[in-house]
Amino acid sequence: MTIGRAPATLRGRLALLALATTAVWVAVLTAVFNVELGARLRQQADDLVRTRAAAVAATMEAQPDGRIVEHEPADDTALDVGIWIYQGTTAIQRPNAPEALQDRADRLAGTGESSADTSEPHAFRLYALPIRAGEKQVGTVVASVGLDAYRYTARSVLAGSIGLCVLLLSGIYLVTRTVVGRALRPVSEMSTRAAEWSEHGTARRFGADGHLAELAGLAGNLNQLLDRQAAMLRHEQQLTAELSHELRTPLARITAETDWLTARPRNSDDQRTSHEAIATAAAQMQRICTTLLSEARTRADQVPGRCAVDGVARALAERSIAEHPEAPPVTVVGDGATAGVSAAVLERILTPLLDNARRYAVHRITVECERRPGHVLLAVVDDGCGVPGTVGEAVFEAGRRADPDDGHDGAGLGLPLARRLARAAGGDIVLAPTSGGARFVVSVPTG
Repeated sequence: MTIGRAPATLRGRLALLALATTAVWVAVLTAVFNVELGARLRQQADDLVRTRAAAVAATMEAQPDGRIVEHEPADDTALDVGIWIYQGTTAIQRPNAPEALQDRADRLAGTGESSADTSEPHAFRLYALPIRAGEKQVGTVVASVGLDAYRYTARSVLAGSIGLCVLLLSGIYLVTRTVVGRALRPVSEMSTRAAEWSEHGTARRFGADGHLAELAGLAGNLNQLLDRQAAMLRHEQQLTAELSHELRTPLARITAETDWLTARPRNSDDQRTSHEAIATAAAQMQRICTTLLSEARTRADQVPGRCAVDGVARALAERSIAEHPEAPPVTVVGDGATAGVSAAVLERILTPLLDNARRYAVHRITVECERRPGHVLLAVVDDGCGVPGTVGEAVFEAGRRADPDDGHDGAGLGLPLARRLARAAGGDIVLAPTSGGARFVVSVPTG
């Protein structure tokens, strides 16, 4: 049998933790309060019994011969509530009281200033005040006060405190569960959405706006997780495509040689030639498989196909300046985004765009990197003559140039190649409208 098993949900555990913490503090405060209350009630009983004893002693006068003279007759009501007057150890006045209380009061006579308590069923507090003639004690006033009312008050307050604590802790537990449940509801919703997006392989991501700081951080981490999963899937798809493409030729050759051998009887030279061709093709297939699978194993502990966009763009900009110092400078503006493609692929996408911008730019070329949910945007902007409106999207057609006689080199193949690479990587390239020059916007998945 399991004892004290913790709740299975985070909400239950947080509520239980809050309940336990609050219970400790409430128990400490309740104990301190009741101890302090008991001390105050005891002090009140002491003050009351001392005051009564002093009031009665004020009416007594000790004579030199040891007699005690009352200046005012003692009040019978005061005697009834517990006042004893002793001359020496002999009681000259005593109230109506239980025998045990009488005996206790008698033992206090002549003992000087002292106090005593009686036990249940009826508890009393007694106080003895000496009456002196000079330095000699000639009498004693003993006053008593019942402690039952004080103890009843203390017990009632204790019971009320315990009941209030139980109600308070119950309310705190329920409120904590409700508040924590509502606070964790966005986390549950985000988890459900992430699972759905991961299952269907969509490019949707969590936005950074409209979330608290903690949830914004969680959204960012989930976005990175989804991006890395998408990068892994793209890598697997790319590996499969590469295997299929690379193995197609040697496999076709093996099939053709086998069909040729079985079509009709061949002489020894023909058979040897076919066998060598089959062996060569098989060895080629083995090398292809070994190379691709070895690369896949090498990158097994890494997220494949990821790169820092700013770093790739700046490296290309530096290379462009070094190779073409007379061309307009390239400025890179970015926010540290990470793309879900390899640096080599991104470089092959950007290089034709930068070459195109270098041909037509007058004063400057700018590469703007911007992170968006699910993808990264890279805009290659120049301040040249731009793309004529009559050309538009046709600029991405192979061999198409806006003006073949503009005096610039190029065969019209760079932009189509860049778009094909971008689309193969799960992105795209579009010609964006701008007031001057040309603006090509590259979209690639985030990594």
